[in-house]
Amino acid sequence: MIMTEPFDAKSLLATLTELPGVYRMLDDAGNVLYVGKAKNLRKRLASYFRDHHPSPRIALMVAQIAQVETTVTRSEAEALLLENNLIKSLSPRYNILFRDDKSYPYIVLTHDNYPRLGFFRGSTDKRADYFGPFPSSPAVRASIHLLQKMFRLRTCENPVFNNRTRPCLLYQIKRCSAPCVGLIDPVRYAQDLQMATLFLQGRQQDVIGGLTAAMDQAAAKLAFEQAAVYRDQIQSLRQVQEKQYVESGKDGDVDIVAAVYDGGVSCVNLAMVRGGRHLGDRPQFPAHAADSTALEALTAFLYQHYLAHPIPGRILVNLALSDGEVTDWLSATAAQTVRVGEARSTMQRIWVEMAEQNARLAITARRSVLSRQEARLEALCTTLGLDLEDGKEARIECFDVSHTQGELTVAACVVYQGNGMRKSEYRRFNIQNIQPGDDYAAIQQVVQRRYEKLPSGEGVAPTLILIDGGSGQVGIAAAALEELGLAELPLVGVAKGEARKPGLETLIFADGREPLQLPPEHPALHLIQEVRDEAHRFAVSGHRARRNKAGRSSSLEEISGIGPKRRKALISRFGGLQGISDAGVDQLTAVPGISRELAEKIYAAMH
Repeated sequence: MIMTEPFDAKSLLATLTELPGVYRMLDDAGNVLYVGKAKNLRKRLASYFRDHHPSPRIALMVAQIAQVETTVTRSEAEALLLENNLIKSLSPRYNILFRDDKSYPYIVLTHDNYPRLGFFRGSTDKRADYFGPFPSSPAVRASIHLLQKMFRLRTCENPVFNNRTRPCLLYQIKRCSAPCVGLIDPVRYAQDLQMATLFLQGRQQDVIGGLTAAMDQAAAKLAFEQAAVYRDQIQSLRQVQEKQYVESGKDGDVDIVAAVYDGGVSCVNLAMVRGGRHLGDRPQFPAHAADSTALEALTAFLYQHYLAHPIPGRILVNLALSDGEVTDWLSATAAQTVRVGEARSTMQRIWVEMAEQNARLAITARRSVLSRQEARLEALCTTLGLDLEDGKEARIECFDVSHTQGELTVAACVVYQGNGMRKSEYRRFNIQNIQPGDDYAAIQQVVQRRYEKLPSGEGVAPTLILIDGGSGQVGIAAAALEELGLAELPLVGVAKGEARKPGLETLIFADGREPLQLPPEHPALHLIQEVRDEAHRFAVSGHRARRNKAGRSSSLEEISGIGPKRRKALISRFGGLQGISDAGVDQLTAVPGISRELAEKIYAAMH
């Protein structure tokens, strides 16, 4: 329901239900101030309209309320889900908002005849076993390296594995048992796989016990070389245990969440213990948290993070939660008992103290970066004469074009705003219907396509437009903006210096000002270089992806008898065109659907 002005809290409360639901508080302009959930809508909303509110932040928000909308849900869990969806889509100024980061990596063990050990990022399924998530890619790669050293599982992709004729370098350095060429029997490989699985589950003592028994059996059979292998594995495991803060296998998977508020900056640091090993942490800085407490940030993180990520059986926090609501929700969502609370044992306190200290260090580092970014942005605005509206962030958009001898041209636009790159707002454009190699026409097309809806009010106008190019590119971009009625937008070209050496760039102005060459140490130039280089990287990666896609299909499409299914089967088997080119006729005929006649035709076309 929507209340009309003037806002009357008593009238609102009189109409509210005691059922669970979600509420949205709006100001007189219709902007959403805050989104919240409630077990009892009437009771929860009544708590906001006290004579003396304990929180200045909430009191300020309440003073701006012009209307309240409510949505009744069937349960508190449903209300929580709706609340977080609305927070992420509306980004209300008084809600603490964490970035929706779903990029936590995993270790994967496939279900092949000889399962592969590998790095995985994305949505999990039942076609493999996944262990994690891990706080970072280096943590995953370090664990994979350790598992290779101890258990020598294969890490190569199936197209490589299926086409090996001799062991690779990993076998030579004792990091793989070479199942690809049959140097280990399936039974022994399965044993190594089982030990690796137990290790990843945090059952190190079981692994050591199994290896010890196997070592004794090998020694009894006078297989001393094999016994030495088991001995080395046991020693490696014990070294791992000595280096890690391992309590016991009962808390094999633990998340440690520490929230710190210091000098106007909130940080929530998530540390992960997987398989009994402390794997590092990841700090996160929420938006709209400047006036919130550390406890509020902690609570918001627990709700938002675990809606999208697996919930371990144990979560340690550095602050006492106000009630058991969070714990109850986590247990219900995980469909198992989840223990959430402060540290009790010595080891747990060490973990929490580490997480809290790292949060404080992250705040210090962030202040340093922000200070540097603010100084660079201020220098840029002063140097270029840019005017910023009060309370409005500077927004820089930069364009670059990439192609190979004029073919498959891709233009890219990257965005810098709020003291950092906004990767979610990056865009690529496949340039069509131009003369190959005509960079001017490519710039004209991408500028028109990027800003064609801006005159009608769609999109956000940039504070500054950068073009990676000289006077020609700037002139054509300015003409495109003028055609759209956007000639007032500041436009600057970044012309490369002699030998493309950084620090020798010349700034080309669309408004007729004389070109400007800043000193190499100038902070404004450093910011321009950062944004320009990011646009170049994004354009090149987009062009390479387009070129590779075209290459994968075009060469095979030209061969009669090769349709989409056979093309897919070939690429899947050999990993790409290079692998197909390296394959012999006999290897090609091993692919389902490829006759010997067709294999000979493919071989002839590739050579």
